[in-house]
Amino acid sequence: MATKEDKKLEKEVSKLEHEKKRLNLSLARQKAKSSVKEFKKELKSAVLTAIVAAFGFLLALSWRELISQWVDQISSRSPVKNSLVEVAIITFISVIGILIVTYFFSERKEID
Repeated sequence: MATKEDKKLEKEVSKLEHEKKRLNLSLARQKAKSSVKEFKKELKSAVLTAIVAAFGFLLALSWRELISQWVDQISSRSPVKNSLVEVAIITFISVIGILIVTYFFSERKEID
């Protein structure tokens, strides 16, 4: 026959088991939120990298064209002023684009 103390202990054990389940659920929620936060951070970083890489690729293609024209025409000493202006404009636009995208995607530190 179970004594009063045994019943009290069983009730306490039951409470502790219930509390353990509740804490495990709470911990699982915290881990899930943390995982989602980390995923968003990594996605943001990947998108930023892709956009900056696209601007860099645009710059490289623009300069390649200019250099190709310059090498082709260097023997005749004709200037390539039009292409130089075009490449300078593309470079300016690309650099501004990189700065803007980096600003919006960079992590801002909060001041406490």
